[in-house]
Amino acid sequence: TNQWFLPAVRGDIPPGCAAHGFVCDGTRILVFGGMVEYGRYSNDLYELQASRWLWKKVKPQAPSNGSPPCPRLGHSFSLYGNKCYLFGGLANESEDSNNNVPRYLNDFYELELQHGSGVVGWSIPVTKGILPSPRESHTAIVYCRKDVGSPKMYIFGGMCGCRLNDLWELDIETMTWSRPETKGTVPLPRSLHTANVIGNKMYVFGGWVPQSAGGEISAPDGEWKCTGSFSYLNLDTAEWIGLISDCQEDKSNLLPGPRAGHCAVAVGTRLYIWSGRDGYRKAWNNQVCCKDLWYLDTERPLAPSQVQLIRATTNSFQLKWDEVPTVEGYLLQLHADSPVPPVAGIPGAGVPETSVLSSQGGCSLHQSPQSLPSVPYPEMKVDHPSQTNNLIPNKVQVSLSSNSKAEGKEKVAAPENKVTQETMKNHTDATGFKESNAPSLLPVCTSSAQTSANVGELHDLDKQTVNPDASVSSTVSSTRTMVTQQAVKTESSSTNGAVVKDETSLTTFNSKSEAAETAYVMPSTRASTGQTNDSHSSRAPQRPPAPVKSRDRRWYDVGIFKNNSAVVSQFYLLPEETLNINSKTEGADVPDYRLLKKQDLFPGTVYRFRVAAINGCGVGPFSKISEFKTCIPGFPGAPSTVKITKSVDCIHLSWEPPASASGNILEYSAYLAIRSTQLQENPSQLVFMRIYCGLKTSCIVTAAQLSNAHVDYTSRPAIVFRISAKNERGYGPATQVRWLQDMKTSGSK
Repeated sequence: TNQWFLPAVRGDIPPGCAAHGFVCDGTRILVFGGMVEYGRYSNDLYELQASRWLWKKVKPQAPSNGSPPCPRLGHSFSLYGNKCYLFGGLANESEDSNNNVPRYLNDFYELELQHGSGVVGWSIPVTKGILPSPRESHTAIVYCRKDVGSPKMYIFGGMCGCRLNDLWELDIETMTWSRPETKGTVPLPRSLHTANVIGNKMYVFGGWVPQSAGGEISAPDGEWKCTGSFSYLNLDTAEWIGLISDCQEDKSNLLPGPRAGHCAVAVGTRLYIWSGRDGYRKAWNNQVCCKDLWYLDTERPLAPSQVQLIRATTNSFQLKWDEVPTVEGYLLQLHADSPVPPVAGIPGAGVPETSVLSSQGGCSLHQSPQSLPSVPYPEMKVDHPSQTNNLIPNKVQVSLSSNSKAEGKEKVAAPENKVTQETMKNHTDATGFKESNAPSLLPVCTSSAQTSANVGELHDLDKQTVNPDASVSSTVSSTRTMVTQQAVKTESSSTNGAVVKDETSLTTFNSKSEAAETAYVMPSTRASTGQTNDSHSSRAPQRPPAPVKSRDRRWYDVGIFKNNSAVVSQFYLLPEETLNINSKTEGADVPDYRLLKKQDLFPGTVYRFRVAAINGCGVGPFSKISEFKTCIPGFPGAPSTVKITKSVDCIHLSWEPPASASGNILEYSAYLAIRSTQLQENPSQLVFMRIYCGLKTSCIVTAAQLSNAHVDYTSRPAIVFRISAKNERGYGPATQVRWLQDMKTSGSK
């Protein structure tokens, strides 16, 4: 939401302090030391349980081989596993806080933590090698290379009367200090900077640097200034790469300004930078505190989970997928089982050459306004009502090049592309995407008697209810006692499994990896406003006339969505001249989305879906493909409000009739996923056995039947049931329920 809030904390609230040590361990925060007031430093340790906003002052045991850490500021405090590592800082040698006698430290402590809450105590590790020189206001990070597995702590820069830019490495397993040799241009000496690890890179931003020409290390009373320079160290190759130089001009304010004493935090692959101060040592009264928040997307987002079905009707789907952290939106596409004809005579619109992105490994910096309901595209923060979240780009560029080289210089822009929404109309802006590695489209054969299932989840409680609002497609043969389907499910974290509504999984007929397909966002330099009407068409859709060859079948854009859900009733048709992607070249024109015609979904038709996440670096790889079928008119809906009551030797399964019966219900069938050799060969292909068939809306599942149940471990262990209803036309869609098991119970199954 980009909204600051002030939590109501309680407990042993610590006094305000500066230059303290700070680590985050799950939902708790540990704060050590810092300056309470001028000349008076602290060595107190506080723990904040952020889930309850409860502060507690903790008293670790003193080390067996020395004294506990003395009061200090400007130290580093780093977390790895269940231990925090304290290094260096600045102490006051004088007992009189008004008479500050600074003493730089290079002592090293280890603090062992208890699981969840509390600490064990301090220890002083015995280290080998040459200890880093005393310093304060340095940075320390811990990195563990995947293929080696030995965690290492890296200390960079700091202050000891003059600023430093030396790099030190501590092997935590052997407790050996060393100075690694690095390649590339080492950043200027600095203090009060930040260093954060994302992937295998340590990103260093800002700080105080020498004012003298050439960046020589200053004398103790030399001049220094704040910097906005930005570099990273590849921790695998020990090579420094400069992203923003100290002398780089930024007249358009598209980069974070010079600052020191700021804070930075990595969330996933995104780096957030907040606040700090700017100024020169010789002009203290000219220093200003920054109140701006920036973020850096260091790489394109990962592929989302497969698209999952919440409900289907004769002409629409309600879909969802798992959220991807720190993204701006999602590009949803569909592929029609029945070929869709091209649309002739729709003009195209080109994309300006200005780009904010480098194609491979590039980073994109954006300023993040706080408390603003509507902001420029690089954040895609959208002011929209809750009933819809569809954002449609109107300029798109498609590229077939998959090996584009990153620009040597970072390009950053902030186009004024604002999106607002009124009633059912979207006022869209000029944004788009650029896609490489165009997908290879092949016809997919589907078998008969396929079921799209609505799925809820139940925990192992005495009595639980699931109420999936569901009406999905296709039929199940009433003569079959075993049904095989491939299912992928999602779990609800907000309901704790007691009552789950619309938390569904999909039945996929086909799953294809789209990991190799990547695309990139390319914002336009100008914003334009148009209107698209998203209301459902009242007329019956007409079938496409002539079939199109399978090689001409295309992925069509449904839209760009702010959230991880969508209601799909239409998609955009491509004009005839852009349908054959094989004939496209780099920079070719593609149509303006506002001018494209929309195609309604058809009843009883199979559609394939894929989704990709979008951040400042572009559009990430597409998810695996999911396949759903719109409902056929006249079949019953899915049963709802499933309840499970557990007894000693059986469980009682009950449900409510479908909201839309479309005639008289002749019978219900309940199915149980069972163990089989087929599951061993393909764990994602569930095998179901019918355990009930009759007119009642309840049944008993015996202990003997449960002993043969398959426990699905795709996430939390669960036993899977399906229930469907039959009328005069046949069986409608099934409601799937995942009955969550604890590890002890599931281990005995």
